[in-house]
Amino acid sequence: MLEQPGPWGAKALTSSHLDPALGRALEAAAKDTGVRIVLIRRPGRHADRRMPATRRVYVAHTVPGNVWLRAATTTDPGRLLDLDFAALGRGDHRTFDTVLGGRPHDGDPLALVCTNGKRDRCCALLGRPLAAELATSGVGGVWEVTHLGGHRFSPTVLVLPYGYAYGRAEAHTLKEVLHGAREGRIVLEGCRGGSAWERPGQAAELAVRARTGEDAAEALSVVRTAGAAPHWEVTVAHTDGRRWQVDVAQGAGLPPRPESCGASVLGSPARMDVVAVHEVRVATALAS
Repeated sequence: MLEQPGPWGAKALTSSHLDPALGRALEAAAKDTGVRIVLIRRPGRHADRRMPATRRVYVAHTVPGNVWLRAATTTDPGRLLDLDFAALGRGDHRTFDTVLGGRPHDGDPLALVCTNGKRDRCCALLGRPLAAELATSGVGGVWEVTHLGGHRFSPTVLVLPYGYAYGRAEAHTLKEVLHGAREGRIVLEGCRGGSAWERPGQAAELAVRARTGEDAAEALSVVRTAGAAPHWEVTVAHTDGRRWQVDVAQGAGLPPRPESCGASVLGSPARMDVVAVHEVRVATALAS
C-alpha cells in the first residue's frame, strides 16, 4: 500500500500522479509473487495538488499463524523496487524493514475503502461517502484504496491486519468490525471472506465460523482444497486440532443483474454456495 494523493485512473498504478514508468516496474516486480500493490489516500477532496514530501507505505501478510502489518515512510517511492517481493509473498518482511525502515504498525486497524470511481463508479458513489463518514466520526486508520474487487457489493472494505473483506458496508457495522479487529476478533456480518484464501476457501472458512461461533481471527486455516469448478471439497482446520470438510459448489447469482455499476449487460455472476459442513474426527495414535 503506497500513499498517492490526487486522482486515480482505472489502472491506478499507471494512471495517477505516480510516475507511470515506476507503476509499470512495480507491476512487473510483483507479478507471480503473491503480492498485490495498491495505492491509498486519505479521505477527502482529491483535486490536483502537490505531493507531500513523505508518503506512508504499509505491507501486510494475512495468512493465519504469520499475520503482520508493517509501516514505513518514504520520500522516494522508487525505493519500493528494492524490495524482495517474492519474500514478501512468502511472509518475510525483512527487506521491507531494511530498505524502508519498516516497523510494526502500532495504530488502529486499517480500513481500506475502495473508492476508485474510474474502475467502477459505485466505488466512488458509495465508497467515498463511507470513508468520509468514518474519518469525520473519529475512526482511525481509514484510507481510500484503488481497487478491491467485488464492485457489485460496494461499498467494499478490506480490514487489516487480518485481511477480511466486507461488502455493502455501513459505518455503524464497520465500526464494530474495527473494534473486533482491535481485539483479534472477526465479525461475520457483511464479511466476504479472508484474503489469504481463494473463493471456495473463503466460503468454507466463513461457514465453519458461522457453525461453531468461532470469532478468533487466527483460529482457522484452509489447509486443503480439492476439486475444480463447479465443486470443491475444502478442509478447514482449527488451531485446537479440530477439522471440518466443507462441500462448496459454484452457482450463478439470480436473477440476472449487472456485475458492476459500469456494466450495461445483465449477467449471472458466480457465487460460492456451501452445500455441507462435516466435522472430521481426527484419530490420535497412542504409542504402546
